[in-house]
Amino acid sequence: MFEDLLAGATLLARWDVLVALLVGSIGGVIIGAVPGVGAAVAIAILLPATFSLEPIVGLTMLLGIYGSSMYGGAIPAVLINTLGTAVNALTSYDGYPMTQRGEATRAVSLAYSASFWGGTFGILCLILLSPVLALIAPMFGSREIFLAALLGIILVILAHRGQIFAAGMLAMFGIFLQTVGLDPVTYTQRYTFGYSFLTSGIDLIVVVLGLFALSQSFFLLTEANSTPEAKPISGSLTTGFKEVLKNKRVATVASGFGVILGMIPGTGEFTAQFMSYTYAQKTSKTPEEFGKGSVEGLIASEAANNAVPPAAMIPLLALGIPGEALTAMMLSVFYVHNVIPGPQLFQNNIDLVYALYLALIILNVIVVAFLLVSTNLMTKVIQIPTRFLGVMILILALVGVYSLRNSLTDCMIAAGFGVLGLILKRLNLPIVPIILGMVLGGIMEVKLRSSMPRLKTLMDMIDRPIAFILFIMIVLVVLLHLRTLFKEYQSNKPSKDHDLHDTEQG
Repeated sequence: MFEDLLAGATLLARWDVLVALLVGSIGGVIIGAVPGVGAAVAIAILLPATFSLEPIVGLTMLLGIYGSSMYGGAIPAVLINTLGTAVNALTSYDGYPMTQRGEATRAVSLAYSASFWGGTFGILCLILLSPVLALIAPMFGSREIFLAALLGIILVILAHRGQIFAAGMLAMFGIFLQTVGLDPVTYTQRYTFGYSFLTSGIDLIVVVLGLFALSQSFFLLTEANSTPEAKPISGSLTTGFKEVLKNKRVATVASGFGVILGMIPGTGEFTAQFMSYTYAQKTSKTPEEFGKGSVEGLIASEAANNAVPPAAMIPLLALGIPGEALTAMMLSVFYVHNVIPGPQLFQNNIDLVYALYLALIILNVIVVAFLLVSTNLMTKVIQIPTRFLGVMILILALVGVYSLRNSLTDCMIAAGFGVLGLILKRLNLPIVPIILGMVLGGIMEVKLRSSMPRLKTLMDMIDRPIAFILFIMIVLVVLLHLRTLFKEYQSNKPSKDHDLHDTEQG
C-alpha cells in the first residue's frame, strides 16, 4: 500500500497536474458560491476541454471542482439564505439564522471546518478501503457488473421519492438514447431513421451540456434579473475548527453517513444530509435549536455532504459504475483516454487511483486555505447578475459542444436537450436519471451481451457468489420499496374511508 501511495504521489507531483488541481479547486469554490450555476454546469462546460488533456490532468481538474463546489455553496446559503449548490439546502436552515443574529463569521467558519472534517474523513476511508477493493474488484465479471449496474439504476429511480414513475420513464429514455447509432456487436444501424448524423449515436457530452448547462442558461435568461446582496464579514475564520472538535461525535457520525450513502448509487448528498441532520437533532441536548441556528445542525449538514464525493469514487473506480451525474461525467474522461474503470484499473493503473485519492486531500487543504483569506471576495462573486450568468453559460456551453466535433448539428441537438431540461425544471422533474440511464444502460448492454454466450439458463446468471448477492440485493430493494408503498397506502386508506363516511352522513 505504501509503495502504491508513493507511485500515486509521483504521478501527482507534476506542475501541470498541480496547476489543474489548483484551478479546479479554486474554480469550484467560486462556481459553488454563485447561485444558479453549480458543479454540474461547470463540469459539463469544461468536459470538452479535458478530453485533450492527459487523464490525470483532466480528472484532477474535474475532481477539484466536484470536491470544492460545496465549500463555496455554503457561503450564499449562510449569508443570504440562497443556495449556491442544491446540496447546501440544510446548511441554510441553521447557517442563515446565525447570520441574522449577528454570527455570520462563526457560521461561515463552522461550515468550512465541518466541510474539511467530512472531506478528510471520507478520503481516509477511501484510502483504507482501497486494498479491500483491489481484492474484490477482480471477482466481478460481466454478469456481476451487469447486476451491479442494474442495482444502480433501480436505486437511482427509487431515490426520487414521489417521482418514481417519472424518474423511471426518464431513465428508460436515457437507456433508449444510448442505443441510437451502430450496434456495438453487429454494427447494424439502430433507430437512425435514415439520418446520417445519427449513425455515430447521440454523444453523452452533447446531452450533458444540453440538459445541465444550456437548460440552466435558458432558465436564468427567462427569469427576472436579480443581483443578490451579501454583506462582508469580519473576524477570524479559524474558530470553527475548535467548535467542530467539541462536537466531533456529530461530525464523525455525519461523515460516516456521507461515506456509506456516497457508495450507494442514487442516494448521495441529500440522503446523507437528511439522515445525519436527523441523527444530530435526535441525539442533541438542545433539539429545539435546530432550524434556529444550531451549531450541531450546521456541522452535521456540511460534514455529511463533503464526505460524499470521495465515497462516490468507490463504485466509479472499482466497478466503473457512477452513482450520480458528476461521476458519470468523469467516467466519460476515462473512456476518451481508453482507461476503463473497474477491476482492471486496480491491477494495471493503481498509481492513478492513489493519485486521485491524494488529489482529494490536497484540494481540501487548498480550498480551506483559499477561503480563510478570500471569503469577502466570494461575497462579491455572489452579486453577479443572473442574466449575465445566463449569457456566459450559454456562450461557453455552445463553444464546448461545437469543439467536440466541429458540428453545428451537435449544437442543435444540445439546444433541443436544453429545452427539454428547461421543461423538466419547470415541472420539477429530475434530470439525472436521463444521464445515468445513458451511462448505466450502455454498461448493462455490453456486459449482458458479453455474458450471454456462457449462459444456458437464467439461473446461470446468478450461479456465482457475488452475482447471487447482487441479485438478492435487487430483490430486497424492490420488496422493501413495495412494502413502503403498501404501508403508505394503508395509512392513507382509513382517512379516505372516514371522509367518505362523513360525506354520506352530511
